Amino acid sequence: MSRFSEKAIVVTGAGAGIGLAAVRRFLAEGGSVVAVSRTESKLRDALGSAESDHLRLVAGDAADPLIARQAVDTAVASFGGVDVLVNTVGAPLAGDITAIPPEAWSELLNTNITSAYLFARAAMPELVKRRGSIVQVSSVQGNRAEYGWAAYNTSKGAIESLTRSMALDHAAHGVRVNAVAPGVIETPRTSAAPPDQLAPILARTPLGRIGTADEVAAVIAFLAGDDASFVTGAVVPVDGGSAASLGTAHP
Repeated sequence: MSRFSEKAIVVTGAGAGIGLAAVRRFLAEGGSVVAVSRTESKLRDALGSAESDHLRLVAGDAADPLIARQAVDTAVASFGGVDVLVNTVGAPLAGDITAIPPEAWSELLNTNITSAYLFARAAMPELVKRRGSIVQVSSVQGNRAEYGWAAYNTSKGAIESLTRSMALDHAAHGVRVNAVAPGVIETPRTSAAPPDQLAPILARTPLGRIGTADEVAAVIAFLAGDDASFVTGAVVPVDGGSAASLGTAHP
């Protein structure tokens, strides 16, 4: 397929997990990608040591407005503009509000929600020119809380609210904004989790398995492309069916 031929895509959180899978999906479908990650070595390990005609690497903190500006400027200079922005940056932080220090709370929200705002703000003028789209990565915890994850739950709820707000505010400009809400996905983070932590999640997942980053990337690509031309303001679960249930384990 070449759905993204002559399209320019900016992907944050591109060094691993869902972000890396999205970069690879867009490149496989003919897109030109600016891949953004905090650490340059991580980007180069994941995507190769040399940039290509269709790939540019930007290293830096996605919550830094200068990095957002650099990524957009790189897309414009290298590929002529921005057609798609994919915000995948997200960090975990366990604990209830009494266990989370104020500085950790602020840092988590800065990483998970402010970064999405900064990149959307920087990219919006270019997206308007091309009637482009934004896809954000929320979580099943975006509209249903998990015990002991107050900050993370809050940040993902904010991502979903930001998605709907931008969808309304920029529809008249032809810019679509959607999100995916993954369940438990096989990433370096989940691979390090002990089996007893994953077992309860799998028990309440109707498909009975962990999802893959490639499966999430496939939905991201659908929402970003012309096949979803009448879809905006949507949050699409990619969770093995867990959002369809009350959360009880499979009988």
